[in-house]
Parts: sequence; structure tokens; C-alpha cells
Amino acid sequence: MATLKDVAAKSGVTVTTVSRVLNNRGYISEETRDKVYLAMKELNYQPNEIARSLSKQKSNNIGIIVPHIEHPYFARLIGYLEREAVKKNYKIILCNSHAKFEKEIDYLEMFQSHRVAGIILCSRSVDIGKFVSLNIPVVSIERPVDVGTTSVECDNYQGGILAAKHLIARGCRHLVHFSGIENEAMPADARSKGFIKVCEDNNILHKEVESKADDYLNMEYHSLIESVLKENPEVDGIFASSDLIAAQVIQVARKMNIQVPDQLKIVGFDDVSIASLVSPTITTIHQPIKEMAQEAINCLIKCTEDSVVPSRIQLPVSLIKRETT
Repeated sequence: MATLKDVAAKSGVTVTTVSRVLNNRGYISEETRDKVYLAMKELNYQPNEIARSLSKQKSNNIGIIVPHIEHPYFARLIGYLEREAVKKNYKIILCNSHAKFEKEIDYLEMFQSHRVAGIILCSRSVDIGKFVSLNIPVVSIERPVDVGTTSVECDNYQGGILAAKHLIARGCRHLVHFSGIENEAMPADARSKGFIKVCEDNNILHKEVESKADDYLNMEYHSLIESVLKENPEVDGIFASSDLIAAQVIQVARKMNIQVPDQLKIVGFDDVSIASLVSPTITTIHQPIKEMAQEAINCLIKCTEDSVVPSRIQLPVSLIKRETT
């Protein structure tokens, strides 16, 4: 079995240099890095990850907790996080909590035992205060964290403003916003604040509708949407807090013989694949998911190198016009 010394001899560098390449520490030229990787491949050298993590007191793994893996937003986010981690020579350990507090705590304890380099938290309910003393950097995405390293968010407030302004410009005068989850404060709640401000500034009648936690976990909003449209037949514009909800508004409207966009105009949020796959295609607020994933991974790695990172990063959103308006 090949050893570290064998790799060093074959690549023409020192053992220390090979170790730095494996641990992604310090500056290494691309030429040297390529030589080491080629030698490893030719010798079929397999680094001992467990030994490396014990010696460094951390591994090259990043723990990620999401409340949902089937939701289109989280599916896309996970893909970008994994891609960015690989670029930096890290691997991810993905955990789906189903928004259950007990599972999230179990996962955090597992991350501790696996000596992860850091944690990316996309979940809603976990309290990470007890992990402050563990010295594990925590980066949150679209989640309020009282105790953590940094938070990455999109400009939710501006998203609400853009959605309301666009619906009003398209002639809507009775608006409904399907907003967040009852009794759960999240950065996304700022979408409602931006939406309400524009409606009030323009004297537009508006209604806020929150969903139940079970609706969110089951990704099922049809009954809620239908009841709102039946109780408010004058509604001519809807701002949905996700493209998933917006797609279900289209389905309910079709069932109720409400023409989209002639009688009802719709703006979603996220700009995930479903927005361009349904018919009519969904006008939506583009959330820069790829860039948010990049920021989260970069911040986490900077933390492992003891670099200073901002406590909050906010990225801009934009309006993508499609057929529902």
C-alpha cells in the first residue's frame, strides 16, 4: 500500500508539501498540486480521512441541515452547496431534519463527533446556543441565528416591493399575499413588509395569508388557496412566497375557471425550475441561490482559516417577468 512518502517521492516534492495539498492549507501552485494528484492516482494512494481529522481536530467535511430535501428551493440550494464545497476540496454531510427539533440536535451532535469543519444551517427551529463552546463555525442561509458566525440572506424586503409594484403596474387593485408560516419568525417575513408598504402607499386593498407548518412540510396549499379565492372573489393579484405556492395557485384557478393572467395575475418567489416549467410560466422574484451558496461556503472556509467574515450578508433580488402577469 502506497504511503505519503511514496507520493512525495513520485511527485518530486516533500512530504510536508503533499500534506499541505491533502489538507488544503497554505499556498500551493496549480502545477505542484497537479503533480501530487497525478502521483496519488498512479500509486492508487487513499488518504486516511479518520487519521487526518484526528490530527487536525477537524475533517474536510461540511455539515448541512435542511428542513426539506424535496422542496424545489432546497433541492437547488443543496446542489449548489455541494458543487461549491467540491471546488474547495470539501465534502458535505447532508441531513434532512423535517423541521424537527430533536433530529436537528442529534445531527449537530453527530457533526461534532465527526469533527466537521463547519455547519451550514438552513433549518428553522434548532437552537445552536449550546454549541458556542465547540468552536465550530456556523453559517445560516435565510434563517435568523442569535448565536452563529454569519447569516446569508437575499433582500427579502426588496422582493416584496418588486412584487407589489409589478402587480399594481399590471392593473391589480385587490391583492393577496401568501406569506410565511404562523408563529415562525424568518428573514423571509420581510417580503410581507415590503409588499404591505407598497400597497399602503398606493391605497391598494391587500390581505396577508399565513400557512400552517404542516402545509409547508407537506408542500400542499390547494385547500388554503381555494378557500381564500372563494372568500375573496374580487382578488385580481397574488404574491406567493414561493414558486411552489404560485404553481398551486395556477392549478386552483384553473379548477375554479379563473383565467390567468386575464382575471388573476400571479408573482412567485425563488425562480426555481418549476417557475418556467408550468403553464402559464410564472413571473417571479429571482433569489440568487447560486451566489448565496457560494457566499456560505466561502464564509465557512474563511472561518476555518481564522479570517474575519461579516455577521450578515445580503444579496439583491430581481423581477423575472413571465406569463402569469
